[in-house]
Amino acid sequence: MTFNDFNFDQSIIDGLQSMGYKLPTPIQQQAMPVIQAGKDLIACAQTGTGKTAAFVLPILDKIIKTKKGGINTLIIAPTRELVLQIDQQIEGMAYFCGVSSIGIYGGNDGIAWGRQASALREGVDIVIATPGRLIALLQSGDVKFDTIEHLILDEADRMLDMGFADDIKTILNYVPTKRQTIMFSATMAPKIRILAGQLLQNHESINIAISKPAAGIVQQAYVVYDNQKEKLLKEILKNEDFSSVIIFSSTKEKVKELAQTFTNLKYSVKGFSSDLDQMEREAIMRDFKAKKVRILIGTDILSRGIDVIGISLVVNFDAPPDPEDYIHRIGRTARAERAGVAITFINEKDQPRFAQIEALMGIDVPKMPIPEEFGAGPEYNPDAAKKKFDKPRGFSGNKSKPGFKKKPFNGPKKV
Repeated sequence: MTFNDFNFDQSIIDGLQSMGYKLPTPIQQQAMPVIQAGKDLIACAQTGTGKTAAFVLPILDKIIKTKKGGINTLIIAPTRELVLQIDQQIEGMAYFCGVSSIGIYGGNDGIAWGRQASALREGVDIVIATPGRLIALLQSGDVKFDTIEHLILDEADRMLDMGFADDIKTILNYVPTKRQTIMFSATMAPKIRILAGQLLQNHESINIAISKPAAGIVQQAYVVYDNQKEKLLKEILKNEDFSSVIIFSSTKEKVKELAQTFTNLKYSVKGFSSDLDQMEREAIMRDFKAKKVRILIGTDILSRGIDVIGISLVVNFDAPPDPEDYIHRIGRTARAERAGVAITFINEKDQPRFAQIEALMGIDVPKMPIPEEFGAGPEYNPDAAKKKFDKPRGFSGNKSKPGFKKKPFNGPKKV
């Protein structure tokens, strides 16, 4: 199958050729005919599968062939970074089409607010927006969404995780009930099915989620106590072959602490969190993409909507909360058929969680020996750990630290 099989307008085919698109991906092959047929859709597809083009291309084609004026399509995404990424892809695909789009997001100055409000009033073809900023503009009173024909929710699971459920319901009050609604999600959790039932009518479902990492990722894990993590990270980062690194931590406080620690050690490092203003976040991402910053430290907000080729190492300083988050995190490396290394630090409490991740992937991630001078780490025994940490409060169990066979430290495996 080729893109010509979808009978797209020639201007779209020209845009795809200029961007180097060759053949449609599986999610594109399955989703685009459904969208072209005007049916509601829920699709489970992860970042890197070509999902953005899967909903953008048929929408562009519809706008070209039936252009009526006014805002035609509203795309809602959870983060500013993802809004920008979608908007940039639309610009490329629509380069020869004359279809207009604008990204609506917060964290910028009054000039940007005015430009966004003006675009909404004048009727840009496609609006890509974060929920908060969009609601603020809608509540200003002079923005009309009565011409919208397509409503798209991208990364719907992440939006729910970030607490946007009420915001989505608020936005629905401004859009026509007669519309085509499309949802994309990386997971098909029960809460997503409930949301789909509320938003979609006679919809079709596609599940093309890839719950396995890319083949080019070398996965490794270190079983450690919390007080060993930072020392081990310092040892790993001595390997200069890792020229572009992302480190994931569970909290903003730990992100700041690690960023300060490695800044003091003269590493080229930046912390990335919601506490930064938007200009700072943009500058950090530009420098990271340009390889001016070697190490980027952040929370799970970094695991989605960031597409940087050439990341050689991903470190989970804290084990991710669920298997899908693990896949997203380590998927930042080994993109575009390149290779990369993904390392996870597993403390005692996180052992059952990591065992679930291994079960999902159908593999045992190699447990690497820690340096002898760091002392012994805990034994990897997720069943025992689960029983230990499932005990009710007040339980006083055996606090002895099981031994860990000492082996010479050879560092992370090079790619």
